Amino acid sequence: MRTGFYWDERCFWHAGGDYAVTFPLGGHVQPLAAGGLAENPETKRRLKNLMDVTGLSNDLSMRHAPAAEWEDLARVHPESFLREFKEVSDQGGGELGLRTPFLRGGFETAALSAGLAKAALFDVLRGDLDRAYALSRPPGHHCLPDWPNGFCLLNNIGIAIEAAKAAGLAQRFAVVDWDVHHGNGTEAVFLDRDDVLTISIHQEHNYPLDTGDIDQRGTGKGEGFNMNIPLPPGVGHVGYLETMERIVLPALARFKPDVIIVACGFDASIYDELGRMLCTPETYRDMTRQVMQAADDLCGGKLVMVHEGGYSEVYVPFCGHATLEQLSGSAIRAVDPMAETVKTRQPNARFDAFISGLIGDMAAEFGL
Repeated sequence: MRTGFYWDERCFWHAGGDYAVTFPLGGHVQPLAAGGLAENPETKRRLKNLMDVTGLSNDLSMRHAPAAEWEDLARVHPESFLREFKEVSDQGGGELGLRTPFLRGGFETAALSAGLAKAALFDVLRGDLDRAYALSRPPGHHCLPDWPNGFCLLNNIGIAIEAAKAAGLAQRFAVVDWDVHHGNGTEAVFLDRDDVLTISIHQEHNYPLDTGDIDQRGTGKGEGFNMNIPLPPGVGHVGYLETMERIVLPALARFKPDVIIVACGFDASIYDELGRMLCTPETYRDMTRQVMQAADDLCGGKLVMVHEGGYSEVYVPFCGHATLEQLSGSAIRAVDPMAETVKTRQPNARFDAFISGLIGDMAAEFGL
């Protein structure tokens, strides 16, 4: 089993903006001692560090990649937006959308982040790897074609898919987004398309506040190829696995993709400051197992994961490590020091039964 891991130190250096988590500074909001935005390099760097310390990195094909080219970016984003982004970046940085600050060179860093996703997808589709993980930063799933927001400056997965399609490497792509926030950017890129199935599992009305409802199913020939699965806060391990089993996996089987891409956010974890969903490393391990089996059944095992959100510096590394253990088939483990605590804090059987009924209603609405 050949599993690639794509990363670049320069992605960790992305920064900017006057924020405290997501609060704009000023008025009654004072700066945080440890820095600004919740989206900071430490969650990703500490995941990579943990992999190095445990030895998991040795079980992966560790790779770098060039930045996505202008032509790649322009298949998703208007030239006018790209020119403005590049100009502001060259002049020292700024902010073009909502909560998307960047410093000088931010354009190049965002293009590099997209390049990691592109290379991971290309190498899997070409058969050089069985599956791959891209530690992309800045993330991408909130970035609309002409408007960055939610920490996302370019739509990494959209750029990778369009580049792969242009290269003739695949025709049908499925995106499973289990970041705790709605993948509104990826939805917008492919909303009127029937060759890309987009599925977003998210905490309802977390971010953005006004997108992600179940009735947005796509437009035009894309009708039915966009699926939003909004879940109430506190769903937890059992609810996420049942959502995958009863909605996501049947939808993938119905679509029959050439490759599955996971927008892999770890902000549904129990310790995340921007989500309230109670997931654990075992949740991510089991969901990874589920999509691996789907990939084996449907598309020759072709599976790519692209890192999105996740804001707990202490817990993202364990969630990510569990995911990569499963993805690579490695026997190396990083034992979750909070395993017993998070197991005890899971929802009770009565709440699980309520969520099961909700999932069943959504499955029926999707015709599954």
